[in-house]
Formats: sequence, C-alpha cells, structure tokens
Amino acid sequence: MARRPQSTPPVLPGYAYLRPLGAGGFADVFLYEQDMPRRVVAVKVLSTDAINLEARSQFVAEANAMARLSTHPSILTIYEASISADGRPYLATEFCPESFGDRYKQAPLAVGVVLDAGVRMAGALETAHRGGVLHRDIKPSNILVTTLGQPVLSDFGIATALNPYADETRLVAMSVPWSSPEVVAESTTGSVAAEVWSLGATLYTLLAGRTPFAESTREKNTRELMKARVLRARYTAIGRPDVPPRVERLLERTMSREPSLRPASMLELGEELRAIQSELGMPVTPLEVAGQQWGPVVSAFSEGGPEAQGPVLSTVQPESRRAVRAERALRERARVGAEGLEPGSARGRRGLLLGGGIALVVVVIGVVGLLLSGVFG
Repeated sequence: MARRPQSTPPVLPGYAYLRPLGAGGFADVFLYEQDMPRRVVAVKVLSTDAINLEARSQFVAEANAMARLSTHPSILTIYEASISADGRPYLATEFCPESFGDRYKQAPLAVGVVLDAGVRMAGALETAHRGGVLHRDIKPSNILVTTLGQPVLSDFGIATALNPYADETRLVAMSVPWSSPEVVAESTTGSVAAEVWSLGATLYTLLAGRTPFAESTREKNTRELMKARVLRARYTAIGRPDVPPRVERLLERTMSREPSLRPASMLELGEELRAIQSELGMPVTPLEVAGQQWGPVVSAFSEGGPEAQGPVLSTVQPESRRAVRAERALRERARVGAEGLEPGSARGRRGLLLGGGIALVVVVIGVVGLLLSGVFG
C-alpha cells in the first residue's frame, strides 16, 4: 500500500511551525514552537482527507482519554486540544525526540532498561484500565522517550472503553505481531488479558531486537504468515546469554495462547518484573498506579453507556489539624452561646471588665480592713 502524502501543517495561533515529524493512518505529526510558555511541542493533526464524523469522534476520544490519563508520569503529557483555522482537530503534546521502536531496530536494549520500561508501562496501563480505558495498540513505537530519557506511553487513538456497554461490532484494531491471538482471531476487540500479551510481546521485541514470531527471511514475514504464527503462539526463546531464565519464563507465560495463564493484570505483571529487578540486584522501579477510588474516564468511546466520572474527594481529611481546629472553634462557639454571650462582642468585653473591677475592689477593701485591725501592724 502506497503511503499517503503528508498534509500541510496548519496555521495555529501562538505556535510557529518548525518541521514534520511523521505520518500515521489518519493523522500527521509536526514540530512547533509555542510562544508562551516558550517550548517545542508535537502537534498531531487530522489529515485533510480524514475529516469525517468517525475520525473526528475518534480524535476527540483520544484527546479526552489523554487529558485524564496524562497526569500519570509514564503517559505522554497533552497540553492542548482544539481545531485549526482550516477545520482540522489537533493535539499539542510533549515533544519526545525518539521512541523504543527506533531504538530496538538499532540494537537490542539492555535487560535493565527493558525491565524498567516494563514496570513503568505496567503502571501506566493499570492506571488506564482502572480509568476504564483499553489502549489497544501497545507496541515499541508507541513507547516514546522524553528529552530526559524516560519512557512514556503514547497514542490512545484507537483506545476503547472497558465497560459492558462497549460496542461489540467495533472495528478490530491490531498491530501484528504485538496483538494477542484472540485479537488476531477477531474473537475480541480488546481486553486486559490481550493488553498483557501486547506488553509482553513488546518487551520481547526490545530484548530480542526483532518482533515475536519473526523469521529470518522477508518472504516468511508477510502479514498473513505472521498472523498464523501468532495464532499458534509458540514461544521462541530470546537466546541472549544475559537474559535470565526467569525473564524468559515470565515472557513465555505473558504470551501464552490461553489468556487465563497470563498474569491477571498489569499490576501483577509489574510486580513480577520488580521481583526480577530485585533478584538481579538492580534498582527496583516504582510501580506508580492510581488508587482504586480513581473513577473511570468520562465515556467517549461507546454509545448508550453511562458517563461515569471519578469521585470528588474533600481536601480536608478527618484527622487533619485544620479539621481539629474547626471542631474546637465550633465547641467554643456553642459554649459561649449557651451563656448568652457572643465571642468578641462588646457585651462580652463589658462583662469581663465589670467582673474584673468588682474583684479588685473586694481585694482592696479586705487589705484595708486587715491594716486597721492591726493584723499587719
């Protein structure tokens, strides 16, 4: 299939166009410099020939998902979503100079780097799942590398809702060979188990320097032949002497043909990767995951489903000093009110002064009486 020509970069107020970065199925990515604050950003914009209701809906869904999820440190940060003067929706995001897709093609990555990235991606995806979102396109090229060298998950362009209202007739999206056997067989459009497979296949690729199920000759690596090998799901060892057997066993289980044999969640997969780091004496990467109370993303992926939102929690906890002070003030106000006085009122101040004056007179009279009686004399 011939690659479509890249569309013209849009004119965006407050941004200066620099150069193209790449093109996808229905969108192009350009590098811009933002005027205020001054920084370079990546702008993903719908191509001119892809402006239709379905593409717009998909683009809005991506913007909504990333706006909520990009608070996670291992998910690409989104700065702005809007529509250009020529009517094309666009996203302005953090600029990342390269991806893991670029890196593994140059040389297989070090075991420590892959384990670290695996834990970070597991945390990002577990957070997305708790937010009610499936990514559905986990692969090396969608793990970008920030200017500080940290991996971040990008491209929620074909994400879908993780709820019972999801449309079962939705188009199956896949990136062979990182898609699970059940997705390749089109028996599901996506699931947590399928995403666990995809992350395992991605980590395998980074360690092996080749995609899973790839053969040595190009003729054997057509899309249809690759799909057939994925459906059989026969694991081939990476074969690197520095890749520990425990890593091989975990990847083999993660890429099992039977979903029930895989790690049950991204949280479980991340913890197993952390255990391997500890066993190898490597720094253990924090597994950063949103709390269970973190609600699902507002549904932008399916029709008819409830628009569930995350909870609004009080910023004052019951045990906080601010709450204790407030409770003490209420008790004091109630006590003073019961005595008929308002704290700080003029009446209250006069009562205190009068009471103090009477007490002073009584004391003076007592002292004078004692002197006259000769007690001190």
